[in-house]
Amino acid sequence: MEYKRIRKHRKLLKAGRWFNRNLHWLVAAWSWLAHHARVLARKLNRINPLRFLKKLDWYIIRKFIGTYFFAIALIISISIVFDFNENLAKFTQYHAPFRAIVVDYYMNFVPYFANLFSPLFVFIAVIFFTSKLAGNSEIISMLAAGVSFKRLLRPYMISAAFISLLTFYLGSYVIPKGTIIRQNFESMYKNKRKNTSAENVQLQVGKGIIAYIQHYDNTMKKGYGFCLDKFENKKLVSHLTAQEIQYDTISDSKHHWKATQWRIRELKGLREKITSGAKLDTTIMMEPTDLVFSKGQQETFTSPQLREYISKQIDRGSGNVVQYEVEYHKRIASSFASFILTTIGVSLSSRKRKGGMGLYLGIGLALSFGYIMLQTVSSTFAINANLPPMLAAWIPNIIFAVVAWFCYRKAPN
Repeated sequence: MEYKRIRKHRKLLKAGRWFNRNLHWLVAAWSWLAHHARVLARKLNRINPLRFLKKLDWYIIRKFIGTYFFAIALIISISIVFDFNENLAKFTQYHAPFRAIVVDYYMNFVPYFANLFSPLFVFIAVIFFTSKLAGNSEIISMLAAGVSFKRLLRPYMISAAFISLLTFYLGSYVIPKGTIIRQNFESMYKNKRKNTSAENVQLQVGKGIIAYIQHYDNTMKKGYGFCLDKFENKKLVSHLTAQEIQYDTISDSKHHWKATQWRIRELKGLREKITSGAKLDTTIMMEPTDLVFSKGQQETFTSPQLREYISKQIDRGSGNVVQYEVEYHKRIASSFASFILTTIGVSLSSRKRKGGMGLYLGIGLALSFGYIMLQTVSSTFAINANLPPMLAAWIPNIIFAVVAWFCYRKAPN
């Protein structure tokens, strides 16, 4: 024990002597690191966008975002009460579990409708807190202090950009997954109606390859009366028939089907070769989602899935893609609504008038509902009247952008 203690003491003395000998080098290294850390911090601060935000910006951003989420919480809470009261009899009739009602239905009901009516909440938030600022003469004080109306719009646009990105991300990637769960709940405990079969389906599954199914059951993932024709130079070269065709749901690869009681006729000029069998594993470039279409199916796809699905259906020559194209473009166009409606709301409510915010709130609600109604009308025209889907999705933004420009020109400066 004494030997170990002496050895430890010698190591400490040796370390102390080394530290004394190299102290100046350690101090120099520390000074060099501290200097370059300060230089790096200054360089990073120059490219930090938050350094441009002043107290006024943070004040308005906090007001905007806080009021926006408060409006969502208030209105969606009221919607939940009315929806539950309306559907209580159905939930009881179909014995819906309490956990399914809360988790599967309302946990997906809230983000779906919050995102759907996001333009309305943006407008209400802007009108509400900006009118209050104007009523307290805060807007007048800002303008009198030399802050231009254009400068005043900066924090509003930053807040609108945040809401726009949030709306786009939720609508394109998060909410579609929850919509699948909500629609499954509705078909099981609320409506008891879901399209699970298709009759006489014909589609192009490849270049010159046409598939036909007399009846398809999506519950069993099975088709009856199947036929697959292959054409080359507009001539039939192969004809496959099968009594049943089953989609392989446990396969590692997509498009894997199993045909039962199959027969293939291969045509080469005047010659014909016929082969048949009981079971056949084959790859056919189609999936169950290509065969059965249900109402609101486009809302269950994320944006990348929508883009892929639209491209695939157009290549197949399908005419049932308009509603999917409208949904895809509407998600992009709706995210820009925050900027347009924010500009209109600030321009309307920044002027102090006798009577408070009642008039502005009424105008704001009317314009918001007008925007949502115009979205619905233009989508209907795209589906039923051959209006281009991209134009249909952007018509509300184009019209209300003109309104925003007019309101901005009339705003106090």
